[in-house]
Parts: sequence; structure tokens; C-alpha cells
Amino acid sequence: MVSLHKVQKEEATILHNLMQFYFYEFSKYLPNMKLGVNGAYKQIELDHYWRNQHHAYFIKLGDELIGFALVEMATLSSPNTIQEFFIIAKYQGNGYGKESARKLFAMFPGEWEITQIEKNKPARAFWKGLIKEVSADQFEEYHENGLYVQKFNV
Repeated sequence: MVSLHKVQKEEATILHNLMQFYFYEFSKYLPNMKLGVNGAYKQIELDHYWRNQHHAYFIKLGDELIGFALVEMATLSSPNTIQEFFIIAKYQGNGYGKESARKLFAMFPGEWEITQIEKNKPARAFWKGLIKEVSADQFEEYHENGLYVQKFNV
């Protein structure tokens, strides 16, 4: 069974390490994404994930770390969003991503907006299929500025 564990600030290094695999996978869609002189991808700023509207979660299968999710909660003027979402390759295609995403939707009910870059066809297929299921096929999808966007309620 998959579980979500809120990332604590002192676990930021673990999240950064896991994100290196995410960036590696993502680099095939963004040719400008390059390794730094230290042999690692540039770290993204995570400090806001320990404040108010932003939440970082480790995704675990039993005790094993298999991915992460970065979520921004809805405000009066914007819906819930998944900023980043990743399951390591070894566990992709086993339903763990769907199970994790459903748990996130349950934790943050209401309006959602999910985006994928145009070139990332596997991500679009994953999210569109899952969103059809969780929204009973009641969602809006559009393409804008190189992104596919799905809006729905859960």
C-alpha cells in the first residue's frame, strides 16, 4: 500500500536527492535542462513548501521511498495544483501514482488544475486518464503556451 508522508524541513536534502531522478527523467522533454559543473541538476527553492499553502510529500511503498509530490493548496482566487509529481521508474505503471494522486485529491478537496508540458505525452495520458476517473468525466481541458491544462473538481 502506498502512503504519503509530509516532508519535514530537515528532510529537504532527501527531497533534493530524489528530485535529481525526476530532473533526469524530465530532461528528455526539455533540452535546455543540463547538469551543473558539479554533476547534478540545479536544486529548486523548496523553502515555501514548509509554509501555508504549499506542501511537499514523500510517496512510500511500505518503508521504501518511491516518489514525491509538491502541492499548492487552493486560495480564494486559485485552485489546488500539483506543482511536481514523480514516481521512480522501477515503480511506474503499477498504479502507485494513481493511488497517491487520489490520496492527494482527498486531502485537498475542491477545484484542481493540473498541467503537463506539451512534449510529455506519458504525463498527459496519466493525468487525463486519472482525471476522467475521479471527476466522472466532468473536466475541462485546454492547450495554452505549450502546456496542457485540466480543470476539475473532486
